[in-house]
Amino acid sequence: MFARVAFNARKGLNDPPNTDSNPDADASRKERARRTGVRGETYAYWYLRRHGYVLVARNFTSPGLKGEIDMVGYDGAVLAFVEVKTRTMLEPSAKCAALQATPESAVNIEKRRNISRMAQQFLRARRIGSAECRFDVLAIETRLGQKPLVRLHKGAFNAGEPRPRSM
Repeated sequence: MFARVAFNARKGLNDPPNTDSNPDADASRKERARRTGVRGETYAYWYLRRHGYVLVARNFTSPGLKGEIDMVGYDGAVLAFVEVKTRTMLEPSAKCAALQATPESAVNIEKRRNISRMAQQFLRARRIGSAECRFDVLAIETRLGQKPLVRLHKGAFNAGEPRPRSM
């Protein structure tokens, strides 16, 4: 199945930019970003499956808690909580590359706290008493007309850690 998803993504995961100057341009831009994010999560799902993850939950939320966990799955005996970040990158050039933030940089301290809190709730809700857990970040950079660039950071951070490790 990943072969089909990868084939469909060979020209990028994003929609072509809309060059119309209409009053709904901001809403249109947000909708394109949302669609790119959904495509990125779908791509990430099949990517992780192909790399041996057994996924048990997607888009886990809990009433009363802020945030969600994009994917939860076993990588061998380790329960991995995976945050997926998809970014549309501009045309590569020296100036643009230096100014653009990587997808990984969006996983800031507040995001890590929310993911940690949601992970604890996931373990409580599923009555998982003891399991070796890990927090992963899957970064996807997509450019129009090009295959997505994927980076999987296993053990990207620990619960309560102030900054990510080795990203």
